[in-house]
Amino acid sequence: MVRARTAERRTEILRATLEVIAERGYRGTTLGAVAERVGLSQQGLLHYFPTKEALLVAVLRERDQWDTGGGARSDGTWRTDLLGSLVEYNAMRPGVVQTFSALLGESVTEGHPAGEFFTRRYAQVRTSMATMLRTEYGETLPGGLTPERAAPLLVAVLDGLQYQWLLDPGSVDMPAAFQDFLRLLHPDSPAEPVRPSGE
Repeated sequence: MVRARTAERRTEILRATLEVIAERGYRGTTLGAVAERVGLSQQGLLHYFPTKEALLVAVLRERDQWDTGGGARSDGTWRTDLLGSLVEYNAMRPGVVQTFSALLGESVTEGHPAGEFFTRRYAQVRTSMATMLRTEYGETLPGGLTPERAAPLLVAVLDGLQYQWLLDPGSVDMPAAFQDFLRLLHPDSPAEPVRPSGE
């Protein structure tokens, strides 16, 4: 019972941290602000997460768990159609996407505590995407690339669309743009008709 309450409290703290980071950025986020958001003292928050860095990494891992639940099969592997579903899911939670994108941008600065997390994460994601592409296309994609060479491009499209959508959601339809990209991988699939603007 105590363990369940602790897990529930940790989840509450992680969600509150996402909100605060989305509002202030990682560098502007303080343990005090997160503690206040969940009705704890800063000392009480440290009982669950001993440092700001530990809290940050826990937030990033939690976000990846949500994504895995929304886009991977039960065996942990991916399919391109499930990636499309994940993009649609992300379009319904801009705050989470904003937080992830802000942290990703900040993580390239020297000494940022999320740098190691994102480096490892991208290595794992590229491997997963290459495995997915190999399962669907074999050793060569329609354009002639190997799965390993195409995987970084696929990841770049996913994350790059998020930045464009966050900056100008009225002009960038993230799910539709990703489906357009998937049609490049399936050149024989019929293109959807272009809808008049305003529909």
